[in-house]
Amino acid sequence: MFSLKQNSWFIRKVVIWRAVASIAWSVLLLPVTATVFVLLSRFSPFHPIQWISDCTSLLAASSTIFSLVVLCGVVLITGFFNLEFYTLVPSIPCSRMALLGTVLHPRQCVHSLVYCTMGMLVMWCASVTIGGRYSTLGTPCRQSQSGEVVTCLNEYHLFILLAGAFMGYSHSFLGVVQNMYYVSFQPIQQYKYPRFKGCLPMVVKCSVIQALYSARNFAAFYFFFGYAPKTWISSTLNLQIDSSLQPLDSLTGFLDFSLLYHLSISGTFLYLTWYLTVLLFRIYVTEAYSFPVQSTFTEDAEQCLPKVLAEKNTLVMKFLALQDLALLSQHSLSRRLEVFSLSQPGGHAHNWNAISRECLSLLSELTQRLVAHQDAIASNGRVKSQSASSDTRSASSSCSVVSGTEDIAETPRLSVPLRTPGSVFKSSVGGANSALVAPFTPDVDSPFSSPAIRRLVGQQDPQSPCFGTVQSPHIMRRGPKLWSASTESQSSGSPPASPATVPSPPAASQKPSFLAQWLQNRREQVKSFLAKRVLIMYLFNKLPEASSQALFADSQAHIWALQGLSHLVAASFSEDQFGVVQTTLPNILSCLVVLLEAVDRHFKLPHASSKPVRTICSMGDSTYKTLRFALRAALKTAIYKITTTFGEHLNAVNISTEHRKRLQQFLEFKD
Repeated sequence: MFSLKQNSWFIRKVVIWRAVASIAWSVLLLPVTATVFVLLSRFSPFHPIQWISDCTSLLAASSTIFSLVVLCGVVLITGFFNLEFYTLVPSIPCSRMALLGTVLHPRQCVHSLVYCTMGMLVMWCASVTIGGRYSTLGTPCRQSQSGEVVTCLNEYHLFILLAGAFMGYSHSFLGVVQNMYYVSFQPIQQYKYPRFKGCLPMVVKCSVIQALYSARNFAAFYFFFGYAPKTWISSTLNLQIDSSLQPLDSLTGFLDFSLLYHLSISGTFLYLTWYLTVLLFRIYVTEAYSFPVQSTFTEDAEQCLPKVLAEKNTLVMKFLALQDLALLSQHSLSRRLEVFSLSQPGGHAHNWNAISRECLSLLSELTQRLVAHQDAIASNGRVKSQSASSDTRSASSSCSVVSGTEDIAETPRLSVPLRTPGSVFKSSVGGANSALVAPFTPDVDSPFSSPAIRRLVGQQDPQSPCFGTVQSPHIMRRGPKLWSASTESQSSGSPPASPATVPSPPAASQKPSFLAQWLQNRREQVKSFLAKRVLIMYLFNKLPEASSQALFADSQAHIWALQGLSHLVAASFSEDQFGVVQTTLPNILSCLVVLLEAVDRHFKLPHASSKPVRTICSMGDSTYKTLRFALRAALKTAIYKITTTFGEHLNAVNISTEHRKRLQQFLEFKD
């Protein structure tokens, strides 16, 4: 079980109870949605008194109460799936083949089977509640030849059950395609009830639209393939087919508007039950949590904000800590003073050093990621030598070097906290030994896994189609170096180091064997043959914005780091009594400028600055598609926040000449 595998205090004390609260509210809302469904299923505007009396008696019937018990079980299973499989870093497939591999993954197939079963259960409850011709699978009928009464197959009931299985699979499939299992944080904080009330019309609208789409698609599916399940079930259960009734897999059978109406409202009830559970889970999990900046007792030290920011395994706690940092830097004077305070005894700024170190580490990691991506595109996806790659990373290495403080490391840490894009609440220590793994997060070792996932867990693949595919012939004519010069060479005045040359191997090792040459030729022939097939190219061609979206998939953490860092630096101008921020100010400014240069270079690449296409109403969260634009805006806002606060005092800060020129543009409001 999930709750038994977690070893984090935050999971035990906060996340699980939030998930339980969201499931409890989903169960409490079931009678309300069931009442609305009963009113719509028995809708009779010409006989209102009889309509209300029939609905009242139906709600008090034992069959309805039993259906509510079954629906509670469905909600519990849905809540468990939410708790187990939701993620804060979406899995972005870079090609249609990668998406197809994720859909056909065995874990995803098991998930689809479970949702098909739950869909049939919900539709069975709906058919029993509606009653009439939908109530049972078998119905008595009279044979035309002998005249005896036998049990025949009720095709209306079968139609509703198969529609539930179809809608269940559609929900599972769209969960992968539309990233429905991605939890995003709202830019504007709201209390739970106002946020639920504001999102409720959208949820109802999405339920109705998705139910109509699913009803249309299932009607078309049943028209062509409905004869197969009908014949199989009738022969398996020894049920006769009533020939006196018109079959539903015909044109005249689909003219039954009462059937289509009940199918639509039943589908709406099905999707609304699932979507409300999803919405409540998102609201509860993303609720802001206040971490103490410092603790009086030693046993509570791991719950303090500086310690929590360094967490690497529990990703949801990491995100909520960064969110809390952004909020306290803007709205809490007393907590800001705790950040700027000195330890007693000793007089060290441990709180500020730990917080700034984690923020700069995040920003430095993003800078290195962008530089590596740009270099991979410039070299047409070829793997660079270690010396050359270290030269490209030297431009961002100064982001983690802080002079005058003993608590901050001098080199950026590549093992960043945001390493687990799979389940939000899983510990990455479990690895392959975990019994339940998110079906919506592909395996790192799987051939269908996204390079963004490999990058987030520490495995980079510069030759993958998402990481280094050239999209324009103009890029091929570029020079192999996009990063002009390192920060260290600019600050010291020395000329930039030339890229290291890969030493050529001996002539004996360069000559391949006959078998290796033959295999290489056959592989090239197969690739050439497949490249001429339209379907193969359609499946394996890289999606236009996938690489850019994958690079910024976890940028919400960087946005909060930028907001928290910039507001704390700006507040230190008048609140920092001991000057603890001033020792790290040169490094912070250099890190922000270097990251801005990397972001500007990235937006000059093809498809990087294109806006994503707006989709129809769905519960899938697509905010990750615009995270790169939000990051660029947050980065410029952070620099403007610091420059407008310090003004001409920045001229006394010890930074490189190039960075000073760039900051001067912000001082003059020219950027």
